[in-house]
Amino acid sequence: MSPTIFRAAGFRFYFFSREEPRMHVHVQNQHGEAQFWLTPHIELAKITGLSQHEITEAYSLIMEHHNDIHNAWMQHFPR
Repeated sequence: MSPTIFRAAGFRFYFFSREEPRMHVHVQNQHGEAQFWLTPHIELAKITGLSQHEITEAYSLIMEHHNDIHNAWMQHFPR
């Protein structure tokens, strides 16, 4: 299961339900995908097929929606 958190600028931001316990988000568009750690700070973890411009744009959107992503994580992965 991979619930979508939000979509913006051609990207889909989502989680995988059974994966790494460290808070992170996956980002996908038509060219590829990436994974960003959210703690202790936002950091690119993995990338496949995205350009530097797309990574920068995804990072910016993660910064902009950080609270939404964090809240979605806490709801999906209750402690």
